[in-house]
Amino acid sequence: MKLLGISGGLSRKTLIAIEKTLDFAKHYDPSIDVESASLNDFDIQFCDARDPAKYEGDSKLIIDKIIEADALLIGTPMYRGTYTGLLKNMFDLIPNDALLGKPVGMIATGGSDHHYLALEHEIKPLLGFFYVHVIPGHVYANNSHYSDADLVDEDILEQLDQLGRAIVNFARIIPSDKISIIGPMGPSIKRKPLKTAG
Repeated sequence: MKLLGISGGLSRKTLIAIEKTLDFAKHYDPSIDVESASLNDFDIQFCDARDPAKYEGDSKLIIDKIIEADALLIGTPMYRGTYTGLLKNMFDLIPNDALLGKPVGMIATGGSDHHYLALEHEIKPLLGFFYVHVIPGHVYANNSHYSDADLVDEDILEQLDQLGRAIVNFARIIPSDKISIIGPMGPSIKRKPLKTAG
């Protein structure tokens, strides 16, 4: 089982929460492979509506990592009630079926708890487009949960542990034929090449 954690912002705090959750998941089940990826560390192209298979370099690398993962953790800083443009661009790049039937856990960080519900109202609908199985419980950490650049709040750490365990347990029970457990799909929408002037 491959569990990929993606931090979709510039904030180290989000990456710390992702990595702690991956550590908890690995401790719970040492047989799984875990990896974290901070989108800030990749030179990812802006989505220009081309076929995802046509991207190269870091863009192709992150697309391939997502496709190969059996389960994912998605983390983002929240600002003004929503996730980052960096994370949105990643979702725009990947193939429509890249996350089909996979379990996905959500983590968000913010200066305060004002944006907590953005997980439900912003990220969850986006993930629904990709027909994922969103883990019902998600984690929101604010600045008061950190000290000296580390996540120290015991309640948040416990929630991250629970999230890591839930993703592992969910991924274990999903059959290899993921399409058999996602229900009816919407219309097939193919990407069209951009028309160039001239």
